[in-house]
Amino acid sequence: MRRKPVSQPEATDSDRTPLEKASDAAGEVAEFLREETTSGKLLLIATAAALLWANLAESSYDDFWHAHLAIGPEWLHLDISLAHWASDGLLAIFFFVAGLELKRELLHGELADRRAAALPVFAAVGGMILPALIAIAASGGAALDDGAWAIPVATDIAFALGVLALAAAAVPAGVRAVLLSIAVIDDLLAIILIAVLFTTALSVPWLLGGLVACVVYRLAFEVRLDHPAVLIAIALIAWICIHASGIHATVAGILLGLLTPASPRAGEEHAPLERFEHRVHPISAGIAVPAFALAATGISLGALGGAAGEPVVIGVACGLFVGKITGVLGGAWTAAKLGVGALPDRVRWGDIAALSMLCAIGYTVSLLISELALGESELQERVAGSVLIVSFVAGGLAVAVLRRRSRGERA
Repeated sequence: MRRKPVSQPEATDSDRTPLEKASDAAGEVAEFLREETTSGKLLLIATAAALLWANLAESSYDDFWHAHLAIGPEWLHLDISLAHWASDGLLAIFFFVAGLELKRELLHGELADRRAAALPVFAAVGGMILPALIAIAASGGAALDDGAWAIPVATDIAFALGVLALAAAAVPAGVRAVLLSIAVIDDLLAIILIAVLFTTALSVPWLLGGLVACVVYRLAFEVRLDHPAVLIAIALIAWICIHASGIHATVAGILLGLLTPASPRAGEEHAPLERFEHRVHPISAGIAVPAFALAATGISLGALGGAAGEPVVIGVACGLFVGKITGVLGGAWTAAKLGVGALPDRVRWGDIAALSMLCAIGYTVSLLISELALGESELQERVAGSVLIVSFVAGGLAVAVLRRRSRGERA
C-alpha cells in the first residue's frame, strides 16, 4: 500500500531570510515604477518640490545645484555642477530607454509601417520650423539676437511622456508611439541646432571616440561579449567622449538605445532590447527623470515680474505654444495629405491635436538653449518662467482633451 506524500507546510514570512524579503520588496518597487502613471506622478511631485524649494529657499536651491562635482582628471571635462550631472548624466539614462522604445516601435510596434513612421517625422519638422518663425515674428525680430529663436523649437520628451502617462488609460498604444517618435526626432534636431549655433569648440577627436565606442557597444553583442559590466563600461566611455566633444551628452543615450539588438539570438528567449528596457526603465522613471525635474524646474516666480513687456519672452511663449501646436498638427496633416504618412491604427486626428499640445511642453532642451543663448541673466529667468507657464497650460489642455476622448469612447 502506497503512502500518501506528506504535504510540506508553506513557508511563512518568518521563515524567509532578510535577503529574500529585500529581493521581493525591490521587485515590487520596480514593478510599481514600470507603471505608466507612476512616472507622471513622480515627475509632477518633483516639479512641485523644485518650485517650492526655489521660491522658499532660493539661495539654498542655487547653492546645491550649482555646486560642482569633479570626477577623474581635468582632461575628462567632468568637473561640472550637480544640475549638469542631472541633465547631461542622469537624463542620458532616460534617453537610452527612449531609444529602446523607439526602436521597438519602429521594428515591431505601431510605427513598423513606413507611412505611420513618416508622419511623426513631418510633425517633428513642422513643430520646429513654425515655432522659430513665430518666435521671431512675435518678438519683432528680437529673438534673432543670440539665437533666442531656437528656444521654443524643442519638446521635452520626459515631461511630455510623463503627462501623457496621467491619461494613459485614455489612449491607444499608437498615440504614445507617435509622441515618442516626434519628441525623439525633435530633440535630436534641436541638439544638432545646439551643435551648430552654440558649440564654439567642437572636439572632433572626442566625438569620433564616442562614435567608435558606440560601434564597439554594438559589436559586443555580435561576438557575445555583452556581459552587463562590459556594456556599462563601454556606455560610460561613449558618454564621456560625447560629453567632452561639446555635444549634449544625452545623444549617447539615444544612440546606444537604437544600437541595442531588437531580436533574440539563438538560445535566447528575449532580445537584449526587451531585457534592457525591463531592467533600466525603473531606474529612469524612479531616479533619472525626477532628479532632473528637481534640478531643472526650480524657477523663481518673482522673476516673472515685467516678463509681459519683454519681446523675447513674448516671442518664446508664442513660439512654444502657438508654433508647436500648429506646427506639429500641420506637419502631420501635410504628411497625410501628400500620401507619404498615415495615422497608426486607432489613432485619430483629435489624438494628434492633443499630442501637439504635449509637444508644447518645452523644458529640458529649451531651458538648455535659453542658458546658452541668454546666459545667467534676468531675461533668461523670465524666459524660463514663460516656458514653465506654457508647459503647464499645454499639458493641462492635452490631458483634458485625452480624457474627453476616453469618456466619449465609453459613452
